[in-house]
Amino acid sequence: MDRLLLTLAIAAFFVLCCWAMWRGWKRKARTQSVQVPVFADIPEDLGEPKLEDSGLYVSTTTAGNWQDRIVTRGAGVRSNATWRLYESGVAIERDGAQDFWIPAEAITGVRRSGAIAGKVMGMDGLLVLTWLAGDVPLDTGFRGDPDVYPQWIEAIHAKSEGSAS
Repeated sequence: MDRLLLTLAIAAFFVLCCWAMWRGWKRKARTQSVQVPVFADIPEDLGEPKLEDSGLYVSTTTAGNWQDRIVTRGAGVRSNATWRLYESGVAIERDGAQDFWIPAEAITGVRRSGAIAGKVMGMDGLLVLTWLAGDVPLDTGFRGDPDVYPQWIEAIHAKSEGSAS
């Protein structure tokens, strides 16, 4: 009888912990839905992409805070994705989650990183795009083919330097 009560107590504690995590996730999403603007939809007629890579969309966080995951509107859902760089921005097409668009004028930086919420890796295995959603600076992390990261970094830097002049 003691063993049964202990088992039930542990199971109840586990269910309570899961419920509390779910409530916290929902509360965070509700709070962020006011703070973070809606991500733009991918425009039609973009032409041919300059670069394309497939891999894993890891997460979007507040810029500079690699553990502060944005969870509102499905941004916290890790999924397989394809990133495409166009003259006018970056299209992020995700499997099983909402696609979104990052306009070129919103991009403020790109870099390699070893960590973002949901993934910690050595050797700078992530490509992180820093951008503005309205006035909110965000980092979006992607795990793709590390051999093409230099092409992405060079293309985005060239685009930002070209628009600055």
